[in-house]
Amino acid sequence: MNYLAHLHLGGQLPAQLLGSLYGDFVKGRLQGQFNPQIEAAIQLHRSIDRFTDSHPLVGAALSRFSLTRRRYAGIVLDVFFDHCLARDWALYADQPLEQFTSQVYRVLAAEPTLPGRLAQIAPYMAADDWLGSYREFAVMDQVLRGISRRLTQPQELGQAMQELRVLYEPLSEDFRIFYPELQAFAHNHLKTQS
Repeated sequence: MNYLAHLHLGGQLPAQLLGSLYGDFVKGRLQGQFNPQIEAAIQLHRSIDRFTDSHPLVGAALSRFSLTRRRYAGIVLDVFFDHCLARDWALYADQPLEQFTSQVYRVLAAEPTLPGRLAQIAPYMAADDWLGSYREFAVMDQVLRGISRRLTQPQELGQAMQELRVLYEPLSEDFRIFYPELQAFAHNHLKTQS
């Protein structure tokens, strides 16, 4: 799962939203460097990643990709699943996407000490509405190009959009089946924390 899904699944309190994002930027053991709510949200982020990575439906979705793209298929699928979530937001969330993303951007702007690279990208994320822009399939190309600049072998993502166009419907169906299971997993995790 990518940023939008983690934010949607990780709880709506400001500390939960922060921790849902921090999970991509904070590595290693958590030893009290953040408040307990943020650390709990980072732990949930990591649990969501483990659940997703080991789920048979995700494995089947990944096997749809050609062997030449298989190495980075997980990245492509994470981004595509965020597209599916943004596209079909009303099926999975109670509040409009614009309202949700505005809340996230306000929480980020109010936090003076974002970790690492998140501090650098948060202003761009808000200014360009990264989370809301996932609705548009064409944005996937920009997102994947941005990711490829950080890879040692970026050419393997080069034709990912072409492959996503071919796989659009089957991967969308994979998401429709998988995401409610992931929602239930995250919901149960949050219930055990309260």
